[in-house]
Amino acid sequence: MSKVLILSGAGISAESGISTFRDSNGLWEKHRIEDVCTAGCLDTNGEATKAFYDARRADIEEKLPNYAHKVIVKLKQKYPNEISVLTQNVDDLFEKAGIKENEIVHLHGFLRELRCRECEEVFNIGYKKQDECFNAQCPECGGELRPNIVFFGEAAPKYQILTQELNNCELIVIIGTSGNVLDVTYFAQLTSVSILNNLEPSEAIDDKYFTKVYYEKATQAIDVIAEDIEEFLITL
Repeated sequence: MSKVLILSGAGISAESGISTFRDSNGLWEKHRIEDVCTAGCLDTNGEATKAFYDARRADIEEKLPNYAHKVIVKLKQKYPNEISVLTQNVDDLFEKAGIKENEIVHLHGFLRELRCRECEEVFNIGYKKQDECFNAQCPECGGELRPNIVFFGEAAPKYQILTQELNNCELIVIIGTSGNVLDVTYFAQLTSVSILNNLEPSEAIDDKYFTKVYYEKATQAIDVIAEDIEEFLITL
C-alpha cells in the first residue's frame, strides 16, 4: 500500500467541462437521479437509463484532461509505489492524461465499460452506444449488459481498496469533492497529514481536521499540492 493517497471527485473534471449531478445545467438537468442512477433503475427505467449513459459516454469523448489531471499523472509515474490515485469520477480524463489502467482505481465505475448482469464480465466499448455492442448481449454468457457504474444504493466493491489504502497511507489529498458521498472529514482523521482542495467550503466537510486547505480551482492549487507531496515523501 502507498504512503500517499490522492482521492479526487467531480471538481477536478468540472474544469474540463464535465458536469456533475449537482450542477443545474448539462446532462443532468433533464434527469432525476432516482430515474437513471439509483438501484433498480435498469429494471424500472431501463431504456432511459441506457440512453442517459450513452449520452454521457458521447459527452466525454471530446473532453480533454486539464493541468491538474496531468500533474497528478506525472506524480504517480514519478512515485509509482509511494502514491495511490483513487477517483470517484467515472470519466476517462486521467487515462487521457496518460495514466495506465493499473495506476488508478475508479471507485464508482467507468463510463467506457459495460458489465454483464449475469457473469460480471466487464467490456470496454469506448464511446459507443450500449445496444450497438455485442448485439446487446454479453459475448461470454448471453446475459444482459449494463453500464459499469455504481448506482446509488448499490454496493461499491472497490471501496475495499479505499479502506486498505486508508489503513496504510500517511498523507491523504482530497481534490474536488463535496464530501456528500464519502466522509472525507473522517478520512483526514485517519492520517498524520491531510490536504483539502475544493473550489469553496462544503457543509459536508469540516476543514479544521485538515493539515492544509486550498480553496481554489484544482488547476491553480495543484502545483503547491505537488510540492507538498514531494516534500512529504522526501522526509520519509
